[in-house]
Amino acid sequence: MILEPVPPGGVAPVLGELTALYASQRAFHTLSGEFPDPADIRPEQVAEAVAGELAHPGGEVLLARVEGRLVAVVNTLARHPDPADPDPWIGLLLVDAAQQGRGYGRRAAELTEARFRAAGRQAVRLAVLDGNQAGLAFWTSLGYEPLAHRRDRALNRPCTVLRKPLRTPRQAARTAVVDPEGAVFLFRYDNCEVGVHWALPGGGLEPGETPREAAARELAEETGWTDLVPGPLLCTWEHDFTRAGVPVHQHEHIYVTPGPRRDPTASARAAHFAEGILGGRWWTPVELGGPAEPVWPPGLGRLLAERAR
Repeated sequence: MILEPVPPGGVAPVLGELTALYASQRAFHTLSGEFPDPADIRPEQVAEAVAGELAHPGGEVLLARVEGRLVAVVNTLARHPDPADPDPWIGLLLVDAAQQGRGYGRRAAELTEARFRAAGRQAVRLAVLDGNQAGLAFWTSLGYEPLAHRRDRALNRPCTVLRKPLRTPRQAARTAVVDPEGAVFLFRYDNCEVGVHWALPGGGLEPGETPREAAARELAEETGWTDLVPGPLLCTWEHDFTRAGVPVHQHEHIYVTPGPRRDPTASARAAHFAEGILGGRWWTPVELGGPAEPVWPPGLGRLLAERAR
């Protein structure tokens, strides 16, 4: 899919395509009330609607194409008229009714979010009209959470405002060091978003690194155990948290390796505070079976037990 703004010359070159797309969504326009006759949407009406969107400061109309065919349109706003609202908005995402069910709406939303993320924005908002249950289900499935219920500024329609943090993708790698008795070493963190949790030694990939190389480097930096090499891949998992004030969506490769039971070296411990590490200790298999505080990845005890069989 390619997502691009309406051509600089204006809407005229794509007006026929846009009109057909708008006209395909009669049920939505019946609910929204934005066209006099949802069964008879005309090019001049669509042109006026698009011009109205582009007249807003920071307003864009984005065209989503697959193999050259227009499959969706997205209206965005860089800033809401309310100065207290810090986020950009998605004003409309409309998919050609004949193309629904192919993931085009989801992909168009992802590309729109990527544009905002590239511009340094940290969240995005939108509003779903009361009665649009399909729309509400769609946006919540993409991670948007209800923020408020109010009437919109344009037509005084009741709607739900939703918001989603724009998370930066991040690749990371960790190593589960398992001692001869089956215990594993974990560090304790207190994250501003997810709270207190325990995690394996590891961290983000540096440019040009493979996950295994990053796991080895991070293990040496955080523990001082330079004699250990990450072994087989135990699992991969994805999760959300905030790192250095930036919401991230992290994909982790987790390796496992045997090692002796020992503490991190003094030089490694000296750097823990800067990394947000509160402390660390060895966890027995029994302790992993019912931790009082969250352990990352979830089910680590089960994964290690299954591998040991």
